Amino acid sequence: MEYIPTFKKKYIEEIIPTMREEFSYRNVMEVPKLQKIVLNQGIGQAVADKKMIDIGVNEMTAITGQRAVKTLSKKDISNFKLRKKMPIGVRVTLRRDKMYEFLERLVAVSMPRMRDFNGISAKFDGGGNYSLGITEQIIFPEIELDKINNISGLNITFVTSAKTDEEGFALLSKFGVPFKNLKKK
Repeated sequence: MEYIPTFKKKYIEEIIPTMREEFSYRNVMEVPKLQKIVLNQGIGQAVADKKMIDIGVNEMTAITGQRAVKTLSKKDISNFKLRKKMPIGVRVTLRRDKMYEFLERLVAVSMPRMRDFNGISAKFDGGGNYSLGITEQIIFPEIELDKINNISGLNITFVTSAKTDEEGFALLSKFGVPFKNLKKK
């Protein structure tokens, strides 16, 4: 018997039937699904200290369970002492089972660990996708507090196949993403 992540099973068994009923989709393939989750961390101190990129790669790899890649600058900016193709950040794109596992850990473990947490705002991009900024990487239990040099934030983007913000909001809220307001404005 093969392993199926809990959130993938939840999507198949619970979310698809309720979304079909709620939005009156005629076909199962019309139901929006989570396509990928992209984590991105800009590391501005990497211009002065090259070791910061390696630390960022190691932290992001620990958080996601998938090897992070360096992002390179696209052009020269003299005011920031930035040269073209200098490493300035790290990113990871999660798909399939690793995506569902990360989403489950984010919703169940990491978000409740945020300081003064009372939900996240429900502002979507107009196409059913959602981006979330996290100010401290220490909310993830995979990060060891003793080995942290400096606290940095990261961006998490949920890319869905939803056509509208309402569909994307319904999909993510059914996965348990804790939005501040229950109804989208």
